Amino acid sequence: MSDKVQFQMEFEVKSSTHILYNMISTPSGLSEWFADNVNIKDDEYTFVWDGSEEIAKRVNSKKGEYIRFQWEDDFEEGNKCFFEIKIKIDELTNDKALIITDFAEEDEVDEAKLLWQNQIAELKMVIGS
Repeated sequence: MSDKVQFQMEFEVKSSTHILYNMISTPSGLSEWFADNVNIKDDEYTFVWDGSEEIAKRVNSKKGEYIRFQWEDDFEEGNKCFFEIKIKIDELTNDKALIITDFAEEDEVDEAKLLWQNQIAELKMVIGS
């Protein structure tokens, strides 16, 4: 069993729900900010960074709301760890935020949070937020 701990982060993003969902769920969208390249076959996404590949399975999603992935290593080891990107919409102001839920080893949580901050900064730059 894993010693990973769950953490959550929230980032305000100025964009339409449609654009955000495409950026977090499609290979072309994810390739613009999350990885160097992304390929999909069925529900398996292959993420490429600097020539290295990682495979994640899309375990759940709801169009326009969220997508949840589980890394192949976590799946094979029987870990319940995942990473999820959820679009939150403020009912009064219609402001959008991305809620990131992820898991990391306890001593790597700060590093994982920094990585997400950098990735979301890249996403905001790409969409002009």
